[in-house]
Amino acid sequence: METGTALRLHFTLNTHILNRISKPKTSSFTLSSSSSPSTVYSFRSPKPKRDFLADWVSQNDDVVRPLPIYVGTASLFAVLFNRAISGIAPVADAGSSQSRADLLTLGLAVTNILAGLVWLSIKPKSITVVNPQGVECKKLCTDLPDVALTELLWAWESLSDVTCCRSLVIAYESSCVLQFGFAAESSAGNGEAVSVDTDKLMQGSVFQGVMKSGTQSYLANLSLYPGKSELPFLPSNTQAVILQPLGDNGIAIIGGDTIRGFTTSDQAWITFIGEKLDSTLAKYVKQQTLT
Repeated sequence: METGTALRLHFTLNTHILNRISKPKTSSFTLSSSSSPSTVYSFRSPKPKRDFLADWVSQNDDVVRPLPIYVGTASLFAVLFNRAISGIAPVADAGSSQSRADLLTLGLAVTNILAGLVWLSIKPKSITVVNPQGVECKKLCTDLPDVALTELLWAWESLSDVTCCRSLVIAYESSCVLQFGFAAESSAGNGEAVSVDTDKLMQGSVFQGVMKSGTQSYLANLSLYPGKSELPFLPSNTQAVILQPLGDNGIAIIGGDTIRGFTTSDQAWITFIGEKLDSTLAKYVKQQTLT
């Protein structure tokens, strides 16, 4: 647009743009140039890598926990067996290098056994995916140009497809430009979602803290944080929240359905998405309103 070549989206940004979200999602979209219809530009969003070792450990918890006990017990019997058949006196002799090595090995074996007993004694609380208690919300600032709307929709589709994200709110320049996913139901009980009061949000300690640090804030277990009261537009049983600053002028609030559901890779990926959104919204957002 700034270079003189007007790009036009394949889909029309009207009520059909919101209905499109309810269809099977893909993290890609296509743009075409009005001056050269045959030129097609495609974009596919990146996906964070999975930690296969961590996944295997979590899926085989019953095997991993007693593993130090097995290793320690086997080491203990191996040392005793070696000492029995080696012809060394059964009484430890500090002047013998073999005795000193055996004592060190016995200490390590016992340490392994004790570590295994500690692992077995810890009973982690099972973490399950919850169904958000709220209403589905699809509010978008359609006064923005097509390129900005496309990027906002791309961010929502990518996050909801790849991570445990079930709610997304983007506030920029004192305006809420997007509220998608599940939201808390209004007190009227008419099935309407609670609107985002951006003025109140940006005056709160949660927003001010994120803006002051300039870095992402991850509330892995939202119920433990008193700042939850400053996010009344999220479903009441939202499990985890990521607060991603968008430069110095906005914030992305990402609600998840699982405690500690956002991985390290997710957090790093969301940081890059925030930088991309900030770069785009800085060009177009000037006190827009949701529709």
